[in-house]
Amino acid sequence: MRFRTWFLAIALAAVCASAAAEPALPKLSIGIEAARGPQDVSVSLQVLLLLTILSLAPALLIMVTSFTRIIIVLSFTRSALGVQQVPPNSVLIGLALFLTFFTMAPVWTQVNRDSLQPYLHKDVNMQQALDKAETPVRDFMFGQVREKDIGLFIQLGHLKRPRAEADVPTYVLIPAFLISELRTAFSIGFLIFIPFLVIDVVISVTLMSMGMMMLPPILISLPFKILLFVLVDGWHLIARSLTLSFQ
Repeated sequence: MRFRTWFLAIALAAVCASAAAEPALPKLSIGIEAARGPQDVSVSLQVLLLLTILSLAPALLIMVTSFTRIIIVLSFTRSALGVQQVPPNSVLIGLALFLTFFTMAPVWTQVNRDSLQPYLHKDVNMQQALDKAETPVRDFMFGQVREKDIGLFIQLGHLKRPRAEADVPTYVLIPAFLISELRTAFSIGFLIFIPFLVIDVVISVTLMSMGMMMLPPILISLPFKILLFVLVDGWHLIARSLTLSFQ
């Protein structure tokens, strides 16, 4: 009995000693305090605006950059090959993101030079910085959008016919740019499908002529499609074609 009592006392002392020896953990607290001046309110609003922009960053990346066309073409390529899980989605999205960074690098360089750096050096206010950042992005979208698509949304919005690019509102330009990108991506995807479709047809006709109608043609055509894609260096050609399509 005494042994158990001493054992419990020693264990309790060890626990207390280890708890006392552990370093104190930092405590994070978020609260609302009274502003000391207009500058504090301005900083708080800027932080709130920055958090809002970061939350909308994925949607902005899809809507106003080359990401839409690139990811659709890469998805078409995988479907044309007939391998639904190779490359995996994470690889395709990663490749699409880095190709987007590459193709949009001149635009983002101009945004950084004309908008972000002057704002960080307090040479311009936030509204002026946003206006200067919008210009190169709009120029990029105007270089890819079709006039027919812009006219569609101008008509749907019952707006006056614009005389110059500056007269086209951004909320009209973005959806027109998106449907133009979808059309271009599907056109490229169709061209990618043609050689693989020819291989499937040839393999199917050959198997039927040999009387092997119970053998799935995909089992025979898949290695030939992969071999053709490797021999022509398909990923190199697709990356090159996608990059040149934005120039």
